[in-house]
Amino acid sequence: MKTKSLSPVGSLHPILFFAVVYIVALLFSIFICSALFYSCNTSSAEISESHPLPIEKSVSTFSELAVK
Repeated sequence: MKTKSLSPVGSLHPILFFAVVYIVALLFSIFICSALFYSCNTSSAEISESHPLPIEKSVSTFSELAVK
């Protein structure tokens, strides 16, 4: 009886696994490095003149409505 049943894909499994891990790590490193690059090279926002906020009307409470 033959007990030898190695398939070519099965014997390449460790190589394929490490190739996939390498590609995933490469994609993540490109993403992280580009995010760091763009965050370090942003132009600072210019500070414009501050405009005063409009004064909001006070909302009457329930007790003021009950008196009226």
